[in-house]
Amino acid sequence: MIAPAVFSALHLLALAMGFSAVFARGRRLRDLRRAPSDAVALDRLLLADIFWGVAALLWLVTGLTRAFGRLEKTPDFYLHNGFFWVKMGLFLLVALLEIPAMGTFMGWRLDRAHAGAKVAGANLGLLVRLNDVETALVLLIPFVAALMARGAWLF
Repeated sequence: MIAPAVFSALHLLALAMGFSAVFARGRRLRDLRRAPSDAVALDRLLLADIFWGVAALLWLVTGLTRAFGRLEKTPDFYLHNGFFWVKMGLFLLVALLEIPAMGTFMGWRLDRAHAGAKVAGANLGLLVRLNDVETALVLLIPFVAALMARGAWLF
C-alpha cells in the first residue's frame, strides 16, 4: 500500500518539477534572446534545463514502474487503454522536440568559455517556440492521464 502511494506522489512531483523547469527555461531563453551575453540568464537557463532533465527522467521511471510494476493496476489496463497510448505519444513528442535544445545546451556547457558567442549565434527564436510547445504538451498530459486513470476509453 505504501509503494503505490510513494510512486504516485513521485510521479506527480516530477510533473510539477518538470513543468516549472521547462517554464523557467522558456523565460531564460527569452532573456537570452534580448541579451545574448547575459551570463546570469545563461546560468539560470542551464540550471532549469538540468531540473527539466531530472524531472523527465523521474517522470519516466515512476511512470513505467506504475504501469508495469503491478503496483496498482495490471499492465493490461494500460496497454489496452487508448489514452495511455495518447499519453505515451505526447511524452515521445516532448522528447523529440527536446533534441535541438538538448544538443544546443550541451554544446554551450562543453564550451563554456565561448558560450556567449554561441548563444548569440543560436536560433533562439526556434528554441523558444519548441520550448513553448513542450510546455503546452506537459500541461496537456495530466488531462489525458486523468482520463486514462479513470478508465475512459479512446478506442
